[in-house]
Amino acid sequence: MIAEILIAKYLHDAFIRPFGGDVLVVVLIYAFFRIFIKMNYKKLAFSVLIFSFIIEALQAVQYVNWLGFENNKFWSTILGTYFTFYDLLAYFVGYLICLLFKD
Repeated sequence: MIAEILIAKYLHDAFIRPFGGDVLVVVLIYAFFRIFIKMNYKKLAFSVLIFSFIIEALQAVQYVNWLGFENNKFWSTILGTYFTFYDLLAYFVGYLICLLFKD
């Protein structure tokens, strides 16, 4: 989690922040839910992937504006503000990494 915060706060490059951060966030969400939810790791990883895809789709319709967070840097960064297919690829890579964490 600390790595994710540091990436968001201090890295403004063209690869690590936009791609690596999105890969890492899927792994972090997966790891968090593994603590509390006892289910097949493949199903959990797939559920996190679908959740990530839904959030990305919501970014395409600018849901941050709906929530009134468009001027809040913290929430805009956490929730994301724009849709890109590269994020979907990053989420899929994160999903593949999650599959390495077997029961």
